[in-house]
Amino acid sequence: MGKKICVVGAGRWGRNHIRTLHSMRRLGGIVESDESVLSEFEQKYPEARTFSSVKDAVGRGFDGFIVATPAETHYEIARYLICEGRPVLVEKPLALKIDEARHLKSLSEERGILLMVGHVLLFHPAIRRMKELIDSGKIGRLQYMYSNRLNLGTVRTEENILWSFAPHDISMFQYFMESRPVEVISRGAMFLQPYIHDSSMTILSYPGNRVGHIFVSWLHPFKEHRIVVIGSKGMLSFEDSSKDKDILFFEKGIDWVQGEPIKHEGATEIIPYERALPLDRELAYFTECLDGRPVEIADARNAIEVLEILERATESLLSGRETTRGDAGGGAENGEPYFVHQTAIIDDEVSIGEGAKIWHFSHILAGSTIGKGCTIGQNVVVGPAVSVGDRCKIQNNVSIYKGVTLEEGVFCGPSMVFTNVYNPRAEIGRMSEVRPTLVKRGATIGANATIVCGVAVGRYAFVGAGAVVTKDVPDFALVMGNPARRTGWVCRCGERLEENLVCGACGAVYVCSAGALREHATCSDG
Repeated sequence: MGKKICVVGAGRWGRNHIRTLHSMRRLGGIVESDESVLSEFEQKYPEARTFSSVKDAVGRGFDGFIVATPAETHYEIARYLICEGRPVLVEKPLALKIDEARHLKSLSEERGILLMVGHVLLFHPAIRRMKELIDSGKIGRLQYMYSNRLNLGTVRTEENILWSFAPHDISMFQYFMESRPVEVISRGAMFLQPYIHDSSMTILSYPGNRVGHIFVSWLHPFKEHRIVVIGSKGMLSFEDSSKDKDILFFEKGIDWVQGEPIKHEGATEIIPYERALPLDRELAYFTECLDGRPVEIADARNAIEVLEILERATESLLSGRETTRGDAGGGAENGEPYFVHQTAIIDDEVSIGEGAKIWHFSHILAGSTIGKGCTIGQNVVVGPAVSVGDRCKIQNNVSIYKGVTLEEGVFCGPSMVFTNVYNPRAEIGRMSEVRPTLVKRGATIGANATIVCGVAVGRYAFVGAGAVVTKDVPDFALVMGNPARRTGWVCRCGERLEENLVCGACGAVYVCSAGALREHATCSDG
């Protein structure tokens, strides 16, 4: 026997759920407080049991519930159903307050109850096909996109246009961008009702100099649901409000030829995709999840992410200011696990650890790894295929080229230099002759120092400002000059050791054997 689902709310969007579940033979029940509407649905869907309150429907054997009531009721109804142990799909938005949405997420996880959110565009076959094209590199590097969701009505009295229309577009933007916006600016106008915006334009700036804008309005002379995605090699367009609903690929763009921007225009291609209704796909997915499939699309985490961006857009809309992501190292609940400034560029196949911060105009090239808690300053280049360990600090104007490896806790001062080829010539390619350079745990390299390739800088060593390192630096060594020579020893804490090899700052004791320094506490051979 198939799964039976009860729909709570038979209003604007609830009717669509009811009709679709009926066609799928999954409709089990309908909850509606308006008796005349309920009577209408009793006649139209005799197979469904009807109830005037959700409490009457719980315990009647339904496999899952869909909450399609007004947005201000979502939290209370969803909380009640989760507490009663019932799997639930909540229409967007999950709640009107971010704290309430987080509470629903934690409550469902604590009780092991399925919680899904009605971000139906994530199930749209055209949107999913566009995502495949973006990921495959069809349009090159994603640069800019916009979404227009315009119509004449339906005007809401309980929520503004931003909360009514934009959740769909924000969820889609997040799906394409796969990162949080670092800046949100929203502007709008109120014509029909005080304190409720009828139209708004929201600009979202993403890491890597990527931008999107969302234009939503219910005061527009014609219906338009259009998404345009622009990349370095081409452009995609999809208009859901059009008759043909084609995905179009435009082989258009701007090439720089001898310093001049030259427009190129190639063929326009119609991209085939499976034609299916997104609500059908969404409800089929919800039913599959009732059978034990984990919720990976439109889950509570996705809903909270959308709500956070909506709140930032609302703050900007009401205050007239832009909002930026203030918590650069935000956790899983309140932002990306790392921060990337909007002017920075992150190539594909880059791994960035939790709590890392990458600042203005920096570029992390393909194949590179940035460890947890790292700080990458302004105008820094890392890569390709460079490994930077946890908790490293790379100051402004540093380039870390292929062949260089930094272990954890390394400090690179402003404008210090790594090389990777020993005898470079502009006319002779020598990248096959790269000499590896290793900077070991806790080492410090001072401002404007140069590390000639093929050396190792020892653990907790200290390279003085302006020094030129041409040979290996021992652990805990202090080196200065050109070429760099050892002029003393430094403690793990960074202070210069006294002649008796005792740190005057932290009291650590070291021993020297055969020209190598070791911490006394770790010396097993005395």
